[in-house]
Amino acid sequence: MGGERARLTALYGGLLLLAGALLTGVVYFLVKEGLYSSISVAMTTAVPAQRLQDLPAAASPSPAWREATPTVPTQGLAITRTLSDAAESAALERLLTVSLLVLAAYAVLSVALAWWMAGRVLRPVAVITDTARRLSGENLHERIALDGPPGELKRLADTFDEMLGRMERLVSAQQRFAANAAHELRTPVAVQRAAAEIGLAGDPGPERVARIREKLIEVADTSERTIEGLLLLASCDQGLKERRPVAVDEVAERAARELAAEAAERGIDVVVDARPLTVWGDAALLERLAHNLVANAVRHNVPDGRVVVRTGPEGIEVTNTGPVVPPETVPLLFEPFRRLSARTQAPGEGVGLGLSIVDSVARAHGATPTATANPEGGGLTVAVRFDR
Repeated sequence: MGGERARLTALYGGLLLLAGALLTGVVYFLVKEGLYSSISVAMTTAVPAQRLQDLPAAASPSPAWREATPTVPTQGLAITRTLSDAAESAALERLLTVSLLVLAAYAVLSVALAWWMAGRVLRPVAVITDTARRLSGENLHERIALDGPPGELKRLADTFDEMLGRMERLVSAQQRFAANAAHELRTPVAVQRAAAEIGLAGDPGPERVARIREKLIEVADTSERTIEGLLLLASCDQGLKERRPVAVDEVAERAARELAAEAAERGIDVVVDARPLTVWGDAALLERLAHNLVANAVRHNVPDGRVVVRTGPEGIEVTNTGPVVPPETVPLLFEPFRRLSARTQAPGEGVGLGLSIVDSVARAHGATPTATANPEGGGLTVAVRFDR
């Protein structure tokens, strides 16, 4: 900050001093060019008005010398020129002295004004620097809120405030993710421990051992799916390593066929309207995206409900019937482990990473995922628009 202010001061002060020196030089040159003619006119007008007898008398010269002596007008012109030269020299000397003194005072004033002006200009930068230095995870809510006229520094401060807002949302999301992940991973461990300590206590019979075994396997499968989902989120965040053409319409049809049995058990009617859609991307990730979309629509539905899967040039869209979704909670469904209702540990419930994986895979492919609560009948419409 001090270095920038010193450089701006030198720049502003140098420019002001240069302008003052040029102004002094121009004034001196113009005055010098016109001063002699002005003094000459004034002196020529004044001298002939003097009476010749007022001039000092001289001895009477010889007739020959009298013939060679200049006439009175010539004598007046010589006197006028001599006085004009003396007056010009004195005036220019005085003008130069005064100009140099004024220029020195102007230089001091220019440096002071330049220092003050540089401080005023850099004040928002100092505010931004102090705010950035003071920020931490606990006070990301603070903003610069610079109050000033529109300009580059005002836009810089507003952009910094917007960046702080995004950082605050990201940090909050990461904190929620860490807390939810810890809870989701701790729950299976607690269930396994309780099953081993309580279910296998004493001398359990074969049937009891078999039930505990099935429960432990089920909990282990849930933990494995959770870990796989977290690893998939991490790999998507690192970007795609390779791309190739993938027929998303065929991927959507395959996902619907794979989930047809589960949909039939729940009484869900799945309708597929697959129009051609080819995307450059990772085939495995796009298959996971389509599978999660259809699975989420099937599992979060109502008995005798309906799921419609559409693909086309604009992207893939999945609509389902189901419980009414409050519009304010829709954006939160893309966060990891975020559910519309509390977890019940029911079979096939999922681990709460379905739409978060959809969001991560879509963004890895440069797509934009959106979710909208259906205005009639409840349910949700999730669409992924690919920018091809």
